[in-house]
Amino acid sequence: MEEVKNNSGQNLGIAALITAILTFVLAVIPCIGLIAIIPGIIAIVLASIGLSQASRNNAPHGVPLAGLIIGIVAIMISLSQIFVAGKIAHRADKWPEKIQNIVNDVQDNVVKGIEDNNISIKVESNGDTVIITTPDKKNREQTLEDLEKGNSSAHDTLKVKK
Repeated sequence: MEEVKNNSGQNLGIAALITAILTFVLAVIPCIGLIAIIPGIIAIVLASIGLSQASRNNAPHGVPLAGLIIGIVAIMISLSQIFVAGKIAHRADKWPEKIQNIVNDVQDNVVKGIEDNNISIKVESNGDTVIITTPDKKNREQTLEDLEKGNSSAHDTLKVKK
């Protein structure tokens, strides 16, 4: 007597396998992998129904089982991306503070560099010459002390020549 093959559950198994493969491809793409949970759940449901139909009718279990396994692995990868995104978001709270510290350090370095250097600017126009110079640090401190005492004309840094 010839044995009749029963393909019950195979169509659902094939649908589950295709959905699971697409879910796996989506799950391994960064940022997009978060949405792979939805087709992953669909693949697991299709594979489970296909396995139950195959078990009831003594049909082959290979295709629905493959769809179930790939769907579960894809969902696990997708869930791992959710946890990674959560960790990044948790640490992102400290980023503005670190960025502000870096900006402050750069600003302090620029100000210190400007304070330590002497600047001389010479502008000539229509026979008039204007020279603007900054005194060195020692003279600047003396100028500030003189200004505090009320002697403002002693250290004028703007000189006009005709």
